[in-house]
Amino acid sequence: MSNYETATFAGGCFWCMVHPFDKIPGVKKVVSGYTGGYTENPVYEEVSSGKTGHREAVQITFDPQVVSYEELLKVYWRQIDPTDPGGQFFDRGEPYQTAVFYHSADQKEKAETSKKELAENANFARPIVTEILPAKPFFAAEEYHQDYYKKKSQHYSLYRKGSGREDFIKKHWPQAEGKSLNELKKKLTKLQFEVTQKNATEPPFDNEYWNNREEGIYVDVVSGEPLFSSLEKYDSGCGWPSFTKPLQPENIKEKDDFSHGLIRTEVRSDKADSHLGHVFDDGPGPGGKRYCINSAALRFIPKKDLEKEGYGRYISLFEQEKAKS
Repeated sequence: MSNYETATFAGGCFWCMVHPFDKIPGVKKVVSGYTGGYTENPVYEEVSSGKTGHREAVQITFDPQVVSYEELLKVYWRQIDPTDPGGQFFDRGEPYQTAVFYHSADQKEKAETSKKELAENANFARPIVTEILPAKPFFAAEEYHQDYYKKKSQHYSLYRKGSGREDFIKKHWPQAEGKSLNELKKKLTKLQFEVTQKNATEPPFDNEYWNNREEGIYVDVVSGEPLFSSLEKYDSGCGWPSFTKPLQPENIKEKDDFSHGLIRTEVRSDKADSHLGHVFDDGPGPGGKRYCINSAALRFIPKKDLEKEGYGRYISLFEQEKAKS
């Protein structure tokens, strides 16, 4: 823990600020809370009414050897409207104003540089008004606010959409993690790009992971968000990696696919919106699902490398499985 660092960002409703950071390799913890005010131990009703001077914020514990502060700043800018001085989307007033709260002179410099680059490169009609402020005491919010996107996933999705945040992000950052198609072409192989961005399908029995039996997890090749585990992988005989269920259900989204004259259910990653494959109702086990996924949409992290790659929290899954056997 002594090597970990802290980042604090105010971006309007903290429900919507946890999910984007929670899935980033190297991020160890994301806490919803209140900061920037003048009272101690504030509660939600006080903060939301503007009586304490606090803003809703998230405090992030991260490993700088895995993810840099600059990378976290990039994610932050792409979750908010940095040109709105009066709040964020539906939520108005001081408690919902944006701010980067820096914890060191180095963070201050990096935040100011990042803000300047955003102003120079982003396509906003109004000036950037997000403040760069020194960190003040941070108070964790009530337990029911923590990890709200997991506890109340349906309400969270409706709120994120209804507030206008989701449409704003899609308008200003249409590509995964704000990357342009040209940037993705440089990062990905031709096949990875065709599969994830253009919904292509790789050949069966001629792809990287269809017959991989090593222990580990599979993450999105674009964003790194955890998707599947070798514990749920099985040989379906189809020639593509097949899984009975996702590792993190909230990182997967499904949509109807009527292409090629078929009626199927497409599977996409939540954060990067990468095309992964399809899910069918002919799988084994209680759920009866077969997630048929393109290897080109995945990156495999072996069990022995999970800690090094920033996915150490998943090691216990394999230890528990070993204990059962």
